[in-house]
Amino acid sequence: MSEIHALAARDTSGKLSPYSFDPGPLGDEQVEIEVRYCGICHSDLSMATNEWGFTAYPFVPGHEAVGRVVATGPAAKSVREGQTVGLGWNSGSCLHCRPCLTGDQNMCVSLEQTIIGRPGAFATRVRCHWLWAIPLPEGVDPAKAGPLFCGGITVFNPLVQFDVRPTHRVGVIGIGGLGHLALQFLNKWGCHVTAFTSSASKAEEAKKMGAADVIDTHSGDALKKAARQFDFILSTVNVNLDWGAYISALAPKGRLHVVGAAPEPIPVSAFSLLTAQRQVSGSPSGAPATVAQMLDFCARHAIAPITEEFPMSQANQAMEHLRAGHARYRIVLKNDLT
Repeated sequence: MSEIHALAARDTSGKLSPYSFDPGPLGDEQVEIEVRYCGICHSDLSMATNEWGFTAYPFVPGHEAVGRVVATGPAAKSVREGQTVGLGWNSGSCLHCRPCLTGDQNMCVSLEQTIIGRPGAFATRVRCHWLWAIPLPEGVDPAKAGPLFCGGITVFNPLVQFDVRPTHRVGVIGIGGLGHLALQFLNKWGCHVTAFTSSASKAEEAKKMGAADVIDTHSGDALKKAARQFDFILSTVNVNLDWGAYISALAPKGRLHVVGAAPEPIPVSAFSLLTAQRQVSGSPSGAPATVAQMLDFCARHAIAPITEEFPMSQANQAMEHLRAGHARYRIVLKNDLT
């Protein structure tokens, strides 16, 4: 295989510059994807600057890739050369541990993650195990699909895992890169959806995305009035909140589910759970079958991320745009690397 041209950070500044590497022989069960588009996620920022403490440099970001399969190993199945596929946070799993055998490959004991310990998709090509190269169905725009493979599946997976029903009243905390997709999914899922947001300017946008109601989280009274209303509340934010208020907003047997990485432990009163049989939980992204289910759901209901596009050669500017909080709502890089 020829050299792969990419963008890599060399140190904790996170600044990206051209980088080339020889990927070596393609594995028997691997596929190689010619990257056409790649979304940017906050995880790319965190890894580029070693915020989590385990980045290996040089570091190539990118785990929301969409492109064309250009090579397959002799034991690769399910996908073929020329097919348009997507690749998200995970790129390999063992297929023989208990989670893999029960369909939870995203919780594999030896899970390979696309940007951890290996080069990601801010590159001309990227590799993965064939299971994690998910074909795009007709009706899903490749130019917008990248964020579905991380942000999208992160908020779609809980709907499947926890049996969220069309009759449920559901709240979404945070109308950003994750939350704007959650509103769309839940609206088409049939739920009565309420957006919790601290940005009054997003209220009308939230309603256009599928929210029936919007609650201003700056108002303690508004949160108190929501007591015992929600069957499911999905937190998509990475900030500390008044968690007790949200738990109080759960109906009996309600669930507060976390997919945003709050920086501090979540304090929970045992009595707030015991008295109404409430639950607090969290989840990672999703298994390949759930990703495929999400894509079909998007195609059927014309769901797509709201994106801004930059050339991949301007990835530093795009990363800074995201870091400054200016993205509405996801950023996609169009590959122009050669």
